[in-house]
Amino acid sequence: MTWSEMQPLLTQGTYDTLYMVLWSTLVTVLGGLPIGILLVLTDKGGLLRNQPLNKALGVIVNIGRSLPFIILLIALIPVTTAVVGTFIGPTAMIVPLAIGAVPFFARLVETAVREVDHGLIEAVESMGGGIPTLVGKVLLPQALPSLVAAVTTTVITLVGYSAMAGAVGGEGLGSKAITYGFQRFETGFMVATVVVLIALVTVIQLIGDGVVRVLARRGRTA
Repeated sequence: MTWSEMQPLLTQGTYDTLYMVLWSTLVTVLGGLPIGILLVLTDKGGLLRNQPLNKALGVIVNIGRSLPFIILLIALIPVTTAVVGTFIGPTAMIVPLAIGAVPFFARLVETAVREVDHGLIEAVESMGGGIPTLVGKVLLPQALPSLVAAVTTTVITLVGYSAMAGAVGGEGLGSKAITYGFQRFETGFMVATVVVLIALVTVIQLIGDGVVRVLARRGRTA
């Protein structure tokens, strides 16, 4: 396969991968952020102390994190079909990608929020601040660099998930690698796909690290 033949396939595969990853990241953040914060607030010493809820959330998150994504992908075919109308294509893959990443991201959020200085939390409590004040004025701003790092890690994980999604009808670079690199024995195309994936992950990591450094610098000068 010549470069002129590979280029449109790689371009379309990259576009589909970014489409799946960006949308599933948005859903993951919207779903995982509140779960991660709830895991902290409902734990011992939190403003919403509720051990039964905390343990239930913990069990759900642990189960979600323990399932291999390829198995989850297949198990969620009925759910994906019910939500999107099909289980094939980049739009359909957003459903299992987000569901698979939410528990992972929630744990990262929990870890980031627990790093916030407990003295600041106690100060808000002593002044009568409620949950919105605590979350919006203390937890999220103080944990922001760690949260950005968590998002970066999640996006990179989703890139890997999206490549696996190609095995069951998803599009993207994974699908192109399977169809043209593996099934048609095009070693050159397979290598090109791997190079694009490595470049994609590297760019995401560099952007994430850069944002974290800027936020950390602002935090030190504030």
